[in-house]
Amino acid sequence: MISEISQPFDILLVEDEPADAHLVRSALKENRVLCNFHHVLDGVEALAFLRRQGEAYRTAERPDLILLDLNMPRMNGREFLTAVKNDAELKGIPVVVLTTSDVERDVVISYHLGAAGYITKPVDMEQFIDAIRQLGDYWFVLTRLPGKD
Repeated sequence: MISEISQPFDILLVEDEPADAHLVRSALKENRVLCNFHHVLDGVEALAFLRRQGEAYRTAERPDLILLDLNMPRMNGREFLTAVKNDAELKGIPVVVLTTSDVERDVVISYHLGAAGYITKPVDMEQFIDAIRQLGDYWFVLTRLPGKD
C-alpha cells in the first residue's frame, strides 16, 4: 500500500544508536516508503535541525513526521518532546516515539507530553520491518498531514 505514495515525505529520526538508525532506514527502504530520511543523534541536534540552526541545518526541510527514541545522551526524548510541544512553530509536527522501552510509565508520560504515538521496537527483524510498514501506512497513506495533499 505504501508504494502508492507519489510525493516524498520528510522523516526525522532522533536516535543515538547507529544500528537502530540503520534498521529504521532499511525498514523504510524495504517497505518502499517514499521519503527524505534525516537522522540526528539526540534532542539537542534535533532542535538545531528543526530550527535550522548552524551551517549543517541552514536548509533543513521541516519534517512531516519525527520518530523519537527516548533514551539518548545530552537531551533525552522526554526533554525533546517537551521542547517541541512547547514551541509554537514546531508543536504541529507529529512525533512518534520509537523506543525499546515497554515501561508503562514511559508510554503514559510520552502521550502526556504530546506524542502522537508510541511504538516499542520489536527485537525480531521481520516484526520490525512490519511495524515500519504499518507506521508508513498509517502516517503516509491513511492520515492527511498538513501541507500534503
